[in-house]
Amino acid sequence: MKETILIDEDFITLGQLLKRVDIISSGGMAKHFLAENTVYLDDELENRRGKKLYPGSIVEIPGEGTYFIQKETSEDTSEETH
Repeated sequence: MKETILIDEDFITLGQLLKRVDIISSGGMAKHFLAENTVYLDDELENRRGKKLYPGSIVEIPGEGTYFIQKETSEDTSEETH
């Protein structure tokens, strides 16, 4: 089953995804995790923590899950400041 990851940026990095889905607890752990584990981006092996993930990307981490990157859409994405 795919889990949808909503982003409000144009992209996130693979390291940011790993942290966001609680696979790692800090960004510094990404390099080690990717060296020790298999990760697929759009069915291709990927091991670069800085790899940009755009809406429509699918990241599969065997034993952890499959994640679909989607652009967050809402009526009002801007924050008002007072």
